[in-house]
Amino acid sequence: MSSSSTAGQVIRCRAAVAWEAGKPLVIEEVEVAPPQALEVRLKILFTSLCHTDVYFWEAKGQTPLFPRIFGHEAGGIVESVGEGVTDLKPGDHVLPVFTGECKECQHCKSEESNMCDLLRINTDRGIMLNDGKTRFSINGKPIYHFVGTSTFSEYTVVHVGCVAKINPAAPLDKVCVLSCGISTGLGATLNVAKPKKGSTVAIFGLGAVGLAAAEGARIAGASRIIGVDLNSNRFHEAKKFGITEFVNPKDHDKPVQEVIADMTGGGVDRSVECTGSINAMISAFECVHDGWGVAVLVGVPNKDDAFKTHPMNVLNERTLKGTFFGNYKPRTDLPAVVEKYMSKELELEKFITHEVPFSEINKAFEYMLKGDGLRCIIRMDG
Repeated sequence: MSSSSTAGQVIRCRAAVAWEAGKPLVIEEVEVAPPQALEVRLKILFTSLCHTDVYFWEAKGQTPLFPRIFGHEAGGIVESVGEGVTDLKPGDHVLPVFTGECKECQHCKSEESNMCDLLRINTDRGIMLNDGKTRFSINGKPIYHFVGTSTFSEYTVVHVGCVAKINPAAPLDKVCVLSCGISTGLGATLNVAKPKKGSTVAIFGLGAVGLAAAEGARIAGASRIIGVDLNSNRFHEAKKFGITEFVNPKDHDKPVQEVIADMTGGGVDRSVECTGSINAMISAFECVHDGWGVAVLVGVPNKDDAFKTHPMNVLNERTLKGTFFGNYKPRTDLPAVVEKYMSKELELEKFITHEVPFSEINKAFEYMLKGDGLRCIIRMDG
């Protein structure tokens, strides 16, 4: 067990509670129970808003669960640890992650997978695995967790397998964005598409994840990075992330995959799809060059979508791959991604377009709903 002064005690702190779908979050005093076996209680210092939080706050397309504390992109410090936790101690700097790495299951033991059987993302579960209960309450009434992290709270309890220990010198107000979207896009390019130096890459969707995929292509030394988006206003900003050319499918009277094939002499070497639109997925696959082209799907489709392409597109030696969280294993791999930032290979500042104090967290939702900027950092001390 840990030795911090609050260890083993209930902590009362502020949390932004979603009482019902689509209604502004309310800053409440919540009680946060101590961590149980294989759990860690974290003091969150910075969190940011990701589109996934907004999607489930709006209660689109899944079993709504309220009251709930959202939030899953964050950086913090370990306050105390539960029984059986050996690789973390109070004071460690960490990133909580919406998916995990138990290190025991066949996925964790495989070098090829990061889809832990025990801890992979579960958006329906609002309780802890250990005892099926919540660690948050108000006057004895349970408040549900979200994807095992619930970082819109000054303190939260997380399974140890969902906590990446990082370099304490790394600024948490910057690297907190690596705990979800930025790593997803970056890893889709660097770990899955793996473009060679001098190659051509197409990125479909220029939101935060797509721009992180472009950043990966820039780091890999791609010679041309073609951004594809239905919003032409995004191109100017996208140049900062390495995008060299821009295509808006609405500006053309033929399919965008044909436009890209014409631009590149038969297709790009790699493509990364970050929209979740089934049409974009098909275009991303069909725009890669035969013989060696690789397309990587990142965006999450609607549940009734079906991917349709002619089998000859595959037989002609194009490869279609999927990825989850950029193929990063959270505990094993995220510390090295933080080091990419520390060595100035990876730039994070350009992803952060707004900052608000915790008391004004609803402003972060307004920015995202308006499509204003990329990531909004929420300072927990404000």
